[in-house]
Amino acid sequence: MITEVLTANQLKKEAPVFGQLSFDNHEQVVFCQDKDTGLKAIIGVHNTILGPALGGTRMYDYATEWDALNDVLRLSRGMTYKAAITGLNLGGGKAVIIGDPKKIKTPELMKRFGKFVHTLGGKYYTAEDVGMETSDMDTVREVTPYVTGISEANGGAGNPSPVTAYGVYMGMKASAKFAYGDDALEGKRVLVQGIGHVGEELVRLASEEGANVIISDINEERLAAVSKKYGVDIYRGDDLYAETADIYAPCALGATVNDDTINKLNVKIIAGAANNQLANENVHGALLQKKGIIYAPDFLINAGGIINVYAEIEKYGREQITTKTENIYNTTLDILNKAEVTGVTTNAAAISIAEDRIATRKKEL
Repeated sequence: MITEVLTANQLKKEAPVFGQLSFDNHEQVVFCQDKDTGLKAIIGVHNTILGPALGGTRMYDYATEWDALNDVLRLSRGMTYKAAITGLNLGGGKAVIIGDPKKIKTPELMKRFGKFVHTLGGKYYTAEDVGMETSDMDTVREVTPYVTGISEANGGAGNPSPVTAYGVYMGMKASAKFAYGDDALEGKRVLVQGIGHVGEELVRLASEEGANVIISDINEERLAAVSKKYGVDIYRGDDLYAETADIYAPCALGATVNDDTINKLNVKIIAGAANNQLANENVHGALLQKKGIIYAPDFLINAGGIINVYAEIEKYGREQITTKTENIYNTTLDILNKAEVTGVTTNAAAISIAEDRIATRKKEL
């Protein structure tokens, strides 16, 4: 008798979507392809109990289509929790477009993607994310109304990145208050990994308060420009994760807190803009708790962006956007205190609050 032993990749192929570890009872997953423009995209709608799903479109040159699927599933789930814990009447969704935005992104491709979004009839609203610009959302808006984050010149709330950074800054200060009894960042050593639109704004906010900011990025040209602009240092060591600091702010892609890095971390606080910072939220959240590292849940403190684009749907102004984003400070403190009292991880405490709101709403429907 010949016994066939399936590899991990073969097992994945046996259960391509519903069997994915990141699949979390998603309502809908849409695969989009257009030969003429080269578009290959996946839209994930996780949950619409609180309202239509809203989440940005990420364009990235994924190593495999499995990686793209895993990313959109994890990101859309995070958007559900982000909207719920922030008190917005929105569900969670996300989209990814597979490919290098510098090489394949065209107005025609963006319009074709917009048409796919339109077929969902308002169940999913898209917005800007990694690899996208406000101008891309303006292009999508030409073919569908189900897009947010369009330019202010076209009646939108504009680039959400500064608001996202401000929310992370609020979460960082709340974490400092919890850890040190004072929310001042002056004199604190802050490692910012990833200095894209959000990361750079966070560098500005922290450095202007007097924090000792050290930046890291794969783009040397960008490192030099941001370092010069804000007078901050560039990290030139061998292992950023082993560097001693007060605060580690991951602002690039997710899963930087993982089996390889977690034992190296020598910081008091993790508070950054990246989505899905914990490679495994249960395992790594518990390990951070054991090490005494305060983790500000990413889907909470990076919610400024969704607050900003939600303004386009609810038609509220800049003052309300700022007020709602500043409230991330209070919510972060509440969650850190709840985790300490109940003994659960901060991530679990945040998810519990979000799920309670969703469950309450579901009973009312």
